[in-house]
Amino acid sequence: MTVDTIATGAFTESEERRELRKAVAALGAKYGSDYFLSAAAEGRKTTELWSEAGRLGYLGVAIPEEYGGGGGDIGDLAAVCEELSAAGCPLLLMVVSPAIVGTIIAQYGTAEQKQRWLPGLADGTATYAFSITEPDAGSNSHRITTTAERDGDAWVLNGQKTYISGVDEASHVLVVARTVDNKTGSLKPALFMLPTDSEGFSYQQIDMGITGPEKQFTLFIDGVRLPADALVGSEDAGIEQLFAGLNPERIMGAASGCGMARLALDKAVAYAKERQVWKAPIGSHQAIAHPLARIHIELEMARLMTQKAAALYAAGDHMGAGEAANMAKYAAGEVACTAVDQAIQTHGGNGLANEYQLVQMLTGSRLTRIAPVSREMILNFVAQFSLGLPKSY
Repeated sequence: MTVDTIATGAFTESEERRELRKAVAALGAKYGSDYFLSAAAEGRKTTELWSEAGRLGYLGVAIPEEYGGGGGDIGDLAAVCEELSAAGCPLLLMVVSPAIVGTIIAQYGTAEQKQRWLPGLADGTATYAFSITEPDAGSNSHRITTTAERDGDAWVLNGQKTYISGVDEASHVLVVARTVDNKTGSLKPALFMLPTDSEGFSYQQIDMGITGPEKQFTLFIDGVRLPADALVGSEDAGIEQLFAGLNPERIMGAASGCGMARLALDKAVAYAKERQVWKAPIGSHQAIAHPLARIHIELEMARLMTQKAAALYAAGDHMGAGEAANMAKYAAGEVACTAVDQAIQTHGGNGLANEYQLVQMLTGSRLTRIAPVSREMILNFVAQFSLGLPKSY
């Protein structure tokens, strides 16, 4: 798959990826929405699905082969994410564990770090969290106050993070901290793998209204001592290595949103074909049919932009991938919200009944406009970098 292929308009996914989608869709159908929603309601994790996806190699499709992975790229992992989401059993930690953390370690980790941390990602036996957002900084890396200071051969970390996913399931958290540049005295971002059983590390669950097994947490990092090799990459790499993980995060977020929109649209179309109030199925009425047709169009455009972003990233065009990933994330978030809302409207009162498994998707669809980057910040990015307009913030 090449960037030129996309530019000519002749883009098609490879046969391997199409087969991957079929296999993952079959796995998703085995579990489905009933499994996902019951796990959420009972406070269980989707461990069985995660473990099976790992054993089958789906979680590790983008991990290098020498570490037990499939040797594919972020587009393959995004396809797995989309298909599971479309089956009603999304795995949120795919976005942070193999996508963000796995990508950063594969690109910037030492040989020893790769051998230590990547095989577990490849087979699903290891789960890592990622923490950048802070109470007063959001994801603005220039305002992050979590610091890492040298103390002999060790690092000492202090700070606080918030809205961090899945810490209770992770053995390590990849922490974005800031180190002091001894030449200038300014702070610059650096990345550290912090074991969740470290002394001085604790977390508190945030009470969220989102239906899902994964939880959100505030992290407290109080004088946590880490060995020198906890630093991933160079302490001088700064923003470059951070965005090596954030662009895949946006691609995965877009894939998840597209999968959610597919699920909602499928439910709406099936209902519109069967539901009859007067003399014909309600899907024969344009007031029902046209909104669903428009969603289908917008969904296909979002999926294509997601695939384009993944292809650009795989080709090494990181600026182009960043632009496309932001656009894909925006488009997927919009269509996910629209699709869930219209699916509920199509069902009428049934759309708010738990039985139809749509009302549970409302808060999740709304999240796609906020995380991992808000649509407003995406519009800022496009205005500045795509259109050349003055920076607005």
